[in-house]
Amino acid sequence: MQIVIVGCGNVGKTIVEHLCNEGHNIVVIDKKAEVVNNTCETFDVMGVIGNGASYTTLMEAGIENADLLIAVSHSDELNLLCCVIAKKAGNCQTIARIGNPAYNEEMEFIRKEMGISLIVNPKVATAHEISRLIKYPSALQAYSFAKERVEIIKITVKEDTILDNCCLKEFAAKTGSEALVCIVERGGEVIIPDGDFILQAKDVISVVVPASQLMSFFRNIDYKKTRISDVIVVGGGTTTVYLGKMLDVMGINITIIEKNRARCEELCELLPNACIVCGDGTDKDLLAEEGIEKTGAFVAWTDFDEENIMLSMYAKSICDAKIISQVHRTNYDELITTLDVGSILYPKNITAEYVVRYVRAMSNTIGSNVETLYHLIEGKVEALEFVVREDVDGLVDVPLADLKLKENIIICGIQHQGRTFTPKGHDVIKKGDSVIIITTTFGLTKLRDILA
Repeated sequence: MQIVIVGCGNVGKTIVEHLCNEGHNIVVIDKKAEVVNNTCETFDVMGVIGNGASYTTLMEAGIENADLLIAVSHSDELNLLCCVIAKKAGNCQTIARIGNPAYNEEMEFIRKEMGISLIVNPKVATAHEISRLIKYPSALQAYSFAKERVEIIKITVKEDTILDNCCLKEFAAKTGSEALVCIVERGGEVIIPDGDFILQAKDVISVVVPASQLMSFFRNIDYKKTRISDVIVVGGGTTTVYLGKMLDVMGINITIIEKNRARCEELCELLPNACIVCGDGTDKDLLAEEGIEKTGAFVAWTDFDEENIMLSMYAKSICDAKIISQVHRTNYDELITTLDVGSILYPKNITAEYVVRYVRAMSNTIGSNVETLYHLIEGKVEALEFVVREDVDGLVDVPLADLKLKENIIICGIQHQGRTFTPKGHDVIKKGDSVIIITTTFGLTKLRDILA
């Protein structure tokens, strides 16, 4: 597809990277010449220096022939104006990044009245991810498929548990569930395992589990299963406000530690049921006073990656809380994986995945459609959900054991007539099913692409 992207910040570059890997023709627009030139050289795309809301600039970028415009600059108003002008000038579909809380209650009205195809609020999306991790305290990460009927959860194999030295052929029986291990991370290596693979302590595994069996799965493997009732958050930004509202609905108490007194006063008005503490979140005495040693979850959500990492390390050393941290720069990836500091979230990746899912839906054939897409393990693995809308030769009604799949692809979940299950070799894919795929092969756009 022909795609114009306005804004070459962290989110814009992440979207460019994902879409370039899938073979789309990209033109980027940004006011800063250095940023445009750097993006063009890094990803081999076309670039235009200028105002993305300018008709002239958009015409130079080829908006007349574009299939989609994605506006992800730092200005909500600029993004909205870009979409309106692009719609008039090129009649293409449009996606806008909108982060201002003032617009949050009006998103649906704005989308419909301005004809915008998709509006993404990065902070709401991120808060939703945090709330899901708090909902599943034993998981390092959690991803939903099949309209939240299936979960892929990431956990660490603990020493001397039933998962330690477990052969994957015995995994379902040992856990008393239909769970399936689809990815193993060991020593920096990412493995799509087979049934003979044996787990070891400290392996990080991604497990597909029907949502209805998730609580019993954690109970059977003797991982933390107590519901979290209180959360401490360091940092009182917009994401924390959205998170506070979500946790309030879930009946979870939240304590927010924020340095800025004026912001604390705003937080008191925005979150009347939250406990707002004005102070330095890196102060050990203050953290102790607020009960860090007994809290169910600790969220390090300041504007500084280093501070978040250090806070997470400290929290890990003194409590058994669920720990979640914000990191912006991916050059910390290798360091972070060696520290075991809980769940790390990259807001730019969360936003990019929302956009990429929509682009996939646009570009796919009518016969098979990517309903859900996640990039896992810092983009090394994809988890996709296809809906089978027509018969696919060599795939539909063929026992899975007889399928000739490409390497490093595993079919780990099927939803058939409302029932979701982990498939066995004798199971078959039917028309109308949802099928969940895990793969290290990128760019799959239709279900038939999994065949060798």
